[in-house]
Amino acid sequence: MPGLVSVKTPPETPPLRISVPETPTQAQAQTPTQQRSEPVNSVSNSKPASPLPRRPPSPSPSRSKFSPRKPPPDNPNSEAALDNPDLGPFLLKLARDTIASGEGPNKALDYALRASKSFERCSGGAEGEPSLDLAMSLHVLAAIYSSLGRFEEAIPVLERAIQVPDPPRGADHALAAFSGHMQLGDTFSMLGQVDRSIACYEEGLKIQIEALGDTDPRVGETCRYLAEAHVQAMQFDRAEELCKKTLEIHRAHSEPASLEEASDRRLMALVCEAKGDYESALEHLVLASMAMIANAQDTEVAAIDVSIGNIYMSLCRYDEALFSYQKALTVFKSSKGDNHPSVASVFVRLADLYHRTGKLRDSKSYCENALRIYAKPVPGTTVEEIAGGLTEISAIYESVDEPEEALKLLQKAIKMLEDKPGQQSTIAGIEARMGVMFYVVGRYDEARSSFESAITKLRASGERKSAFFGVVLNQMGLACVQLFKIDEAAELFEEARGILEQECGPCHQDTLGLYSNLAATYDAMGRVDDAIEILEYVLKLREEKLGIANPDFEDEKRRLAELLKEAGRTRDRKAKSLENLIDPSSKKKKEVTKRWPGLGFRI
Repeated sequence: MPGLVSVKTPPETPPLRISVPETPTQAQAQTPTQQRSEPVNSVSNSKPASPLPRRPPSPSPSRSKFSPRKPPPDNPNSEAALDNPDLGPFLLKLARDTIASGEGPNKALDYALRASKSFERCSGGAEGEPSLDLAMSLHVLAAIYSSLGRFEEAIPVLERAIQVPDPPRGADHALAAFSGHMQLGDTFSMLGQVDRSIACYEEGLKIQIEALGDTDPRVGETCRYLAEAHVQAMQFDRAEELCKKTLEIHRAHSEPASLEEASDRRLMALVCEAKGDYESALEHLVLASMAMIANAQDTEVAAIDVSIGNIYMSLCRYDEALFSYQKALTVFKSSKGDNHPSVASVFVRLADLYHRTGKLRDSKSYCENALRIYAKPVPGTTVEEIAGGLTEISAIYESVDEPEEALKLLQKAIKMLEDKPGQQSTIAGIEARMGVMFYVVGRYDEARSSFESAITKLRASGERKSAFFGVVLNQMGLACVQLFKIDEAAELFEEARGILEQECGPCHQDTLGLYSNLAATYDAMGRVDDAIEILEYVLKLREEKLGIANPDFEDEKRRLAELLKEAGRTRDRKAKSLENLIDPSSKKKKEVTKRWPGLGFRI
């Protein structure tokens, strides 16, 4: 089903790290992003196999600017002690030492909370200058909350932290503001609130450009980081714009065929592929591969070969795709071992290739080989890797008419991801796929439940305006029609209409299918005038913009003629029984099918 699979993000998600650096003088000497934590800089000499690594939340991005100047107060746990300006640095050092010693974040959290309270009381130095010590302590406190999985509590702390610095005052303030926005964006990302996450990153990038200029290599790193976020949100136009800027910056500051440029080109290829520009994607991948070969990065070359194979398969150049996959498989087996998830991922691609070329026995064999690896993963394999592989294999089983086996794999994938932060959008995509499969096999109650769960997650993650969200609404509406919940179906179709018209335009195939579903629903409710209005609009679109050669044109024209004829006889006719539209056992099935081919609804 188009639009039911989210952009896959490789699942290498490092654990949260809490960093409270000890060097007291670096903050004044460094500028923004020199003091950023590692996750923002996604370019390194050792990239993961995928061009789109999962972003971990930034821990404390600022450098500690102080150390205890005096012995601790007699009773540091008393409220009165919080007014002592030496208590904050002392408690923050205790928090840092507690983390370093491995005693656990809960004790460090207590120290960090009291340190922030002390800094809050003692903030406002000479001439009322905002306290960067307070901002930094809030960053640390939020990082500890995040390490405990308490992301909701980290958010107000970070929102307070970004209010403290004043970027026009200089580099230190710009750094604190930039770091706060990026850390807040990471925290929203872990909660699956994609739109709010990206808004924070965009604001952080704006502050960084104002402080460093728009050609600084550190700006390029942040542009790439933000581009990855837009790819995950399927906002490919903005991602492409940021990728181009990153490439320009790295070409100006790096050696030709550098690892940084290769990494940027892999991300750009992913964007081009998502937009259907396969030739450009292939060009970027070939250039990235040449750079990796020049730097003797054999494993990375193999990963790029997999991506090249994907492009060839999209172009139906199956022999070339097979050659690319086999090259990658040989390297992965020799460098990582026969049971590594990278080997399983190539097995999945080969299974898909053989399925497309009609070699179903070979396809199923490769699926089984991949499943054996996922069943006994090697140490270091993440659940995101396994869940992603299971989801891809399920699509192959679904296409060979084994829906029950496909559903089992999807359910297993959801179970693996349900406790992982930042995976709500991915789970929603899987649930939407399950909903379609339940619908196809006639399990409408389960289909509606799956769609409803997916929609709830998408609303919470801020994707309520995406085209994907509109498609899922449409599919849930179809399930409601089959369950005779006609009023609920109409509400879902109407909401989907507003989204798809905005995101895809009225002439898009998804939008046209929705118009047909809404017209059929209105007719079933007795709202003949509304149904007529929609069908007249669709026919006008086809005649003026899409042409009348499409077979749907004649179908819709006949449907409209029937409605107009009936409306001419009587405007206050009783609403049709929904049963007559969708119940296969209805006595009027033949009449309804003639009037509303395909039951009047389009998946």
